[in-house]
Amino acid sequence: MGKIAIVTDSNSGITQTQARELGIRVLPMPFNIGEKTYFEDIDLTQQQFYDMLGDGTDIATSQPTPESVLNLWDELLESYDEIVHIPMSSGLSGSCDTAKMLSEDYDGRVWVVDNHRISVTQRQSTLDAIALAGRGFSGQQIHDILERDRQESSIYIMVDTLKYLKKGGRITPAAAALGTLLRLKPVLQIQGKKLDAFAKARTVKQARTIMIEAMKADLTERIGRSARGEKVYLSIAHTQNQELAEDFREEILKDFPEHDIYIAPLSLSVACHIGPGALAIASSRYLPELEG
Repeated sequence: MGKIAIVTDSNSGITQTQARELGIRVLPMPFNIGEKTYFEDIDLTQQQFYDMLGDGTDIATSQPTPESVLNLWDELLESYDEIVHIPMSSGLSGSCDTAKMLSEDYDGRVWVVDNHRISVTQRQSTLDAIALAGRGFSGQQIHDILERDRQESSIYIMVDTLKYLKKGGRITPAAAALGTLLRLKPVLQIQGKKLDAFAKARTVKQARTIMIEAMKADLTERIGRSARGEKVYLSIAHTQNQELAEDFREEILKDFPEHDIYIAPLSLSVACHIGPGALAIASSRYLPELEG
């Protein structure tokens, strides 16, 4: 059995400290702020990010340089036989396509997974890859299993403010002004590659109900094959909203009892476009290879 290294990026929400505990590597995502480049969880903390975002500082997302990716792979391949690299969804960043192109020069030793995940679902894919490697699956097998299940996840996100959607050009200034006047709480979705509109709510309570009902439908019709979601992981993600996230967990548990619902901050790459106060529910199914 060959030794397999697992690599992801900080969009997964896995910190550098957690990565060391898991025995994996996490590429920090770069952010261009003013004339300086910062790296998530290296010299840019969650608090620093939100402080600068709140001050109106222009923050632009970027992707790891090809050199940083190649240097990491070359270092790992001195000790490992293969690498499974799990970047954020190709629909949300060019980093996945770049990594795929770079991997072509590694003669089948580097497997780049594009299973359309971000944040807590990307984190779960990374944990699944670790478990699969521990059970003796090869790099190609892990890659194929994760890509096979690329549609078996779902995320719904309530946005608290329209300011950042307007700033990023995702909605027009007129729509943002009207939405703010009506105090709308848009609910977005990530199904596969893209971040898309899903519904509009007038209150946080209504948005939470919309997200839970949408997740029930997904689990019945597509992912868990059951409204209770017995064969799925459930998670909550948020942007600077821990207290509301914990309250949301209690509400979700009424419909999904006995689930161990993980809570984590949303990726800063997503937070950059939706701002603070957001709340999300996410699911991904158990891999059959890891059941039992």
